[in-house]
Amino acid sequence: MLSGMARKTANDDPLAPVTLAVGQEELLLDRAVQEVVAAARAADADTDVRDLSPEQLQPGTLAELTSPSLFSERKVVVVRNAQDLSADTVKDVKAYLGAPAEEITLVLLHAGGVKGKGLLDAARKVGAREVACPKMTKPADRLAFVRQEFRVTGRSATPEACQALVDSIGSDLRELASAVTQLVADIEGTIDEAVVGRYYTGRAEASSFTVADRAVEGRAAEALEALRWSLATGVAPVLITSALAQGVRAIGKLSSARGGRPADLARELGMPPWKIDRVRQQMRGWTPDGVALALRAVAEADAGVKGAGDDPEYALEKAVVAVARAARSRGR
Repeated sequence: MLSGMARKTANDDPLAPVTLAVGQEELLLDRAVQEVVAAARAADADTDVRDLSPEQLQPGTLAELTSPSLFSERKVVVVRNAQDLSADTVKDVKAYLGAPAEEITLVLLHAGGVKGKGLLDAARKVGAREVACPKMTKPADRLAFVRQEFRVTGRSATPEACQALVDSIGSDLRELASAVTQLVADIEGTIDEAVVGRYYTGRAEASSFTVADRAVEGRAAEALEALRWSLATGVAPVLITSALAQGVRAIGKLSSARGGRPADLARELGMPPWKIDRVRQQMRGWTPDGVALALRAVAEADAGVKGAGDDPEYALEKAVVAVARAARSRGR
């Protein structure tokens, strides 16, 4: 179900000929797509879904995908990063918007900035159903998101519990949504601050971000201790692999960025200035090869905790050790 945090226009039929999802919040963009696909498959279980990047949508491709077929099958055509489409392809899409095909739902995902604004305006002009998917940069927005996630499940969580979750997990909406799912599955009755504390903060070392911080700093023993505490207090393994991936990616981003003031880098990399300072301290000892190796190890662990392996705990321990080793790839 689409979170109410993604604001929608009055035309709220997911099977409208065109849905425009606007913004840069990946989770909400994905949910906008999922909602359309679910509605289409509810109407026709054999719906054909095509999910395309700008490179895959060449001039003529849309006409091919939307031409009538003998079997008049229902189709959902998803175009990601529509702001990056070539000028010729934009002409195709604009022409299609003027005369959309029956049984076909077009979903355009657009970042919402100045780039590719002509296409955005054209879709709005024909009355496309619009779903707003803004980046949630303010803590108050994330708090409202968590409340809504609980509301959608029909479960109640105290205001203090919602705040504790945001404080513990941070700004990643996927992690916040995953934490709500975990709590709702495991806990009966009202979810309060004590429950969130037990799951996500047990003690300071128990958060997934602490595991990641110690690992990227090359402190393997402390990272493993924090990992064991996290698992013992019920932190979902998937939150830990996500935090590890974020930590390593942040180092990769910052090491390849140009120098500059934290405020400028923060804007360029989409991180808060305090995080730039912290990542700068964590970067010592990292090499580009180390970043690549660490990301590979985290991806393997992620597959392990999502069912590809028999022992999620072992998969996480291996990843933590690999990240800590990569952090020392150039010595300190």
